[in-house]
Amino acid sequence: MTKIGHYVAIEGPLRVGKTTLATALADRAHGRLLLDETANPHLAGFYMGRPGAAFRAQMHFLMRRYALCTEAHIETSKLPVVSDYLFERDKLFAYLNLDDDEVAIYDSYYEHLRPQIPTPGMVVYIRATPQLLRERLASGPEARVSDAYLEATVRAYDHFFDRYPATDLRVVEVSEADLLNNPQDLHTLVDELAELPIGGQALLPL
Repeated sequence: MTKIGHYVAIEGPLRVGKTTLATALADRAHGRLLLDETANPHLAGFYMGRPGAAFRAQMHFLMRRYALCTEAHIETSKLPVVSDYLFERDKLFAYLNLDDDEVAIYDSYYEHLRPQIPTPGMVVYIRATPQLLRERLASGPEARVSDAYLEATVRAYDHFFDRYPATDLRVVEVSEADLLNNPQDLHTLVDELAELPIGGQALLPL
């Protein structure tokens, strides 16, 4: 896995402000913004609990995220690249949503694709409680998601990032920085991240 110093990934559950932060950080750095593709023809079926929809949705996300990362040519970019997702998130949700047989098929694809994806020089994990996620998912198709699933999602994220050794990691608590509703919190965090050094150099040009 190639670690790219000018590549930053923002990660966290739904509605915590990933895209908001990634957009502001890319703008501050005069860099490129790489956004996850949220459209998925199988997602509605997944939220409705249709048989097989979870597997179809997950495989669709896996292949699209792989395409997005490879087509962005992150390694050779002359500008900083800021993404609102980490490629590994795909596997995190696969293990949450798929049964053992489906995971075995999924893993055979994931293990082939992952070595071809660059590793960010820094990852920002926006952490939120299940209670906050429930409040923000009160409307729309995600409202069908159970409290138990939200709790499992938060546990999965915490478990993953507690053991994340691949690169520099910064954890932001939503309770301390409301990126969606407080512009000052967003501005302050972007300034802090822009000045963080990686390999002795400023992460993003000021």
